[in-house]
Amino acid sequence: MTLAHSNILAGVALAVVATLSWALNFIAPYVTGAYSIYDLMVVRFLIAGALGGVVMVVCRAQLRCLHRNQRFLAAGLGMTGYLGYSTCIAGGVMFGGPVLTPAFIGMVPVLLALLSNATNKTLPWRRLTVPLTFLTSGLLLTNISSLHQPVAAQGSWLIGLIFSVGAVVLWLAFSVLNQRALEKLPANASGIWTGLMMAGAGIGTLCLLPVVQALGLLKLITLGFSVSVAGGLYLWGLVIAVMSSFVGAWAWNSASRRLPMVLSGQLISLESLFATVLGLFFQGRLPTLLEAAGLAAVLVGVVMAVRIILTSIDHSPSAAASMTL
Repeated sequence: MTLAHSNILAGVALAVVATLSWALNFIAPYVTGAYSIYDLMVVRFLIAGALGGVVMVVCRAQLRCLHRNQRFLAAGLGMTGYLGYSTCIAGGVMFGGPVLTPAFIGMVPVLLALLSNATNKTLPWRRLTVPLTFLTSGLLLTNISSLHQPVAAQGSWLIGLIFSVGAVVLWLAFSVLNQRALEKLPANASGIWTGLMMAGAGIGTLCLLPVVQALGLLKLITLGFSVSVAGGLYLWGLVIAVMSSFVGAWAWNSASRRLPMVLSGQLISLESLFATVLGLFFQGRLPTLLEAAGLAAVLVGVVMAVRIILTSIDHSPSAAASMTL
């Protein structure tokens, strides 16, 4: 196996870890208990911010390798890609119902792959047609099964639409800016970059906390902060913060340094696959025929995309050289 091949496969493995970690975000409705999803988000991002501060202390030697603009960019990416994206998802589900936001988020892998190949031509468009068709079909099928659920009122639907579009825009912007920034980082700076993003998300949460409380979205104020009452909330907040914000971010940053963006964009679709599987597990049921077909189509699309990239390396020495560290 060539160095380029092993590099791509390592990147794919890291992307699988990242998307599986991110999929934990979607189990929030099942683990909040008497508290709201906003309580869990606040707890999670405050814990993530604290963990980011610890990472910055431990990796302070790496911090000196970054320019001031890079530090601010990493913190800003944490605010937009972590906190902003999660806030838009929560708002979209709250106002637009359970179908609208997941349907929009399902467009991200396809849009990102198209955007990356348009800005940095990695593959001929005809070679992307089949895997993107499988991904699009799979994501549509996994969302169609929930169309029987009630639709929100017209005014709320419009607000939900705005939040959903905002989530897509924020994630696309985060992916593009983060990928470009990682290309300019020193080889040993992935840890501090992740820590800075987590710290940025924590700082953003502290800034938004008065607004969230003024809107009456937090139940921690009324139900109590004690461990005996809110222990489950704190535990799940810690688990999701460690896995999604820390492990997921580190794995994705490491994967992004090894993969062309046209492939990493398609691998994001695995998040929907893992989220569906986790949701079915917490609901205690098997997938419907449409859901099973959708999951299979997403998996086939991802496998085809990886194979196409590996084949392109075999036939393009320049591409292979650009994909090695």
